[in-house]
Amino acid sequence: MANATDVAIIGAGPYGLSLAAHLAARGVEHAVIGAPMAGWSKAMPRGMSLKSEGFASNLFDPDGATTLERYCTEHGIPYAPLGLPVALDTFIAYGVDFQRRRVPHVEHDAVMSLERTERGFVLRLARGGTLSCRRVVVAVGVLPFRNVPASLARLPDELVSHSSAHHELDQFRGRDVAVIGGGASAIDLAALLHEGGAFVRMIARHPQLQVHHKSRLPRPLRDRFRHPMSGIGPSWRSLFYTKAPFAFYHLAEERRLRIVASHLGPAGGWFMADRIAKVPTILGCSVRAAIRHGSRVQLLLAEADGATRLIETSHVIAATGYKPDLWRLDFLSDELRAQIPTVERAPLLSSRFETKVPGLFMIGPVSANCFGPVMRFVVGAGLTARWLARHLAGRRPGVAETFTGARPSRRDRARSVADLTPGVQHSDS
Repeated sequence: MANATDVAIIGAGPYGLSLAAHLAARGVEHAVIGAPMAGWSKAMPRGMSLKSEGFASNLFDPDGATTLERYCTEHGIPYAPLGLPVALDTFIAYGVDFQRRRVPHVEHDAVMSLERTERGFVLRLARGGTLSCRRVVVAVGVLPFRNVPASLARLPDELVSHSSAHHELDQFRGRDVAVIGGGASAIDLAALLHEGGAFVRMIARHPQLQVHHKSRLPRPLRDRFRHPMSGIGPSWRSLFYTKAPFAFYHLAEERRLRIVASHLGPAGGWFMADRIAKVPTILGCSVRAAIRHGSRVQLLLAEADGATRLIETSHVIAATGYKPDLWRLDFLSDELRAQIPTVERAPLLSSRFETKVPGLFMIGPVSANCFGPVMRFVVGAGLTARWLARHLAGRRPGVAETFTGARPSRRDRARSVADLTPGVQHSDS
């Protein structure tokens, strides 16, 4: 890898790889630092399936040729745009294949520090050496933002862990395990542990586990009209959030945050309903305290009516998701962090994904508070890559974008509205 480039992308997951493919097509000099698909191959349990449908599980190249469907066809893997779960192993292998075909220049390294200089930025790499660049795009996914409840955080690692620590589950065969959480991660993990021979209990605050309903296929006309399909699920709201994130950007901040927090709450994929039904569950309870008891853990659970109960287990897994937090990006210098305004500890971004620091961009789930729920899903990588690559390719050195209230151009606003119509094709898509 050269020691200087125009754009450095930190992260080689769906967002970073999709952006790199678009920058390459536009002739923008760039480097990608990271392990391809690492967040998927290290932080999700083997044997699970994606909650997103097949048509919404693509990485994105400019001509739309390197799709999951094409990969499955070439390798004899069953595929359907709707109604057939995408296995995690299939998605990881597809992502690595996309990287090999479209982004072969990925540098398998890690960024230890990012500092600003007079001419841009300098990245110090784990394997030694530095990389100077004019602009940086942070596309680190969710792994840095693991969320462990305060009631569990003080326990040692041998007694409590986050769900992202377990790609392989064999170590729990025959052991007593408590899984905390009620979303897709908790449901998938609890079912896989149960099927793998662990004695598992699932503990969730909600009085009932939520699992999505399977769509009727082929979809009747009435369903397609009342609940149009989008990359994040069937509904008019989801379609809007998927197709018009730049309109979402201009909603009032309070409304944006409320939608991001509430739309598509914790729920498992439709294909998990029968599997999770076999797992013992304790619902309507929250963990008030966790106490080490020798080599085990005692959990004090509080019910909605104020009653408490005590259970004991050998290990607790917090399947409690991720919460973007700028201060968990250890490679950022204190100087840079201090210059980036945040809301709920996530960065405030311009309409071009740029932070208050000129030339420093952030994409993926960390941008959801600004651009909406779609940025928590793979499908959000497509529009992000097209939009940001077009901006990075056309922006002249030294020209800063207005940070607060920045509006897309009239042409781009029209494109965002046109995106609301399924099937619309764009000249640079």
